[in-house]
Amino acid sequence: MSLDLSVLWVILSVLVLAAALQHFLFKPLTRVMRAREEAVASARALAARAAAEARRATEEYEAKTAAARASLYREMDEVRRNALEKRSTLVAETRREVEQERARAAEELRTSAEAARARLAAEAHELGLAVASRLLDRQAS
Repeated sequence: MSLDLSVLWVILSVLVLAAALQHFLFKPLTRVMRAREEAVASARALAARAAAEARRATEEYEAKTAAARASLYREMDEVRRNALEKRSTLVAETRREVEQERARAAEELRTSAEAARARLAAEAHELGLAVASRLLDRQAS
């Protein structure tokens, strides 16, 4: 069996072609595919970090909003409580002033009534003397 030289040339050509394809096509293509895989993995990791950071920022925002809302409600409650205390104070002061005015008016009325009674008693006494003197035509004592 004799080896045909053309078979050797075909085998040698296939080996050279395989080495050339491996060196010039498959290695660069594999490198590009690995680089893309690394870029995708890096982008996914970056997206996961960004999502976690966004969740953390949202939670922080909600916590601060809740704290601000609670603080506002406390301030509103304090203002309402102060307003109620001021109202109570004003009502008590007004009641005291009204009571003082009523007492003063009652005292004036009592004093005025006593003075009117005294005047009426004096006038009644004088009128009684005048009636008696007319009836008797003389001075009564």
